[in-house]
Amino acid sequence: MIDLDPTDRALLRALTEDASQSAGALGRQLGLSQPATWRRLRRLREAGVLGAPRLVLDHGALGFGVSVFLGVKLATKGRVSLEDFERAVTAIPEVQTVEHVLGLYDYRLRVVARDIPDFERVLRRRIMTLPGVGNVEANVLLSEERRPGPI
Repeated sequence: MIDLDPTDRALLRALTEDASQSAGALGRQLGLSQPATWRRLRRLREAGVLGAPRLVLDHGALGFGVSVFLGVKLATKGRVSLEDFERAVTAIPEVQTVEHVLGLYDYRLRVVARDIPDFERVLRRRIMTLPGVGNVEANVLLSEERRPGPI
């Protein structure tokens, strides 16, 4: 756990809006010098607050117009079936995220597809044939608003 002062929080908010900003640009926004901004960024990285930068792809621009959240309940449970399922599902390129969850389902998947017929193909040929799959519930994403969360 790291103590964050108001400047650290402002720095994190600025990064969540645009992580491609240079330390100089961030410093100008916050009234800090570039070296002071770098020191803060390094401290936040070393503390594990900032992970590796990631590129966010626009799936729609790449031709993947449908995103579906799948709740997957395994038919059998146990360490072997969990590992087998996880290994197999992470090999499917259309599956963007795999979350092991507690509740009605064992896993929550985010799947992208070009359209509904393409999603049906992925569901029937890839996901329903995974080891241990029991019940599956699909929720098609209609719209999405990304928010940075509490800082």
